[in-house]
Amino acid sequence: MKNRTPGLASKTCVPCRGGIPALNAGEIDQFLSQVAGWNVRSENGVARLERKFSYKDFAEAMVFVNRVAALAEREGHHPDLHIHYNEVRIEVWTHKIGGLHENDFILAAKIAAL
Repeated sequence: MKNRTPGLASKTCVPCRGGIPALNAGEIDQFLSQVAGWNVRSENGVARLERKFSYKDFAEAMVFVNRVAALAEREGHHPDLHIHYNEVRIEVWTHKIGGLHENDFILAAKIAAL
């Protein structure tokens, strides 16, 4: 499968005010095909994007986490970050709509490009 993340990575997250529906399964599949390495999982009925990144050691993992944090601030869209020594698991979803939005895939593409 061709990785087409540059298209999404070139976009900017737009503030989600809520009141819109989360993406449906077909829309999720369409966006998911553009963010290689990411998976969708459901927790309590809420779809989330998830990916694990592995590094040589804790210090390298933290450099990556800090880069993700700076990116999240610039985009105004903040993922859940889980750190376990040299592994970083990232979850992305839009809390205000209780599911996935295009912004989540944009952020995932930008994180993957780091």
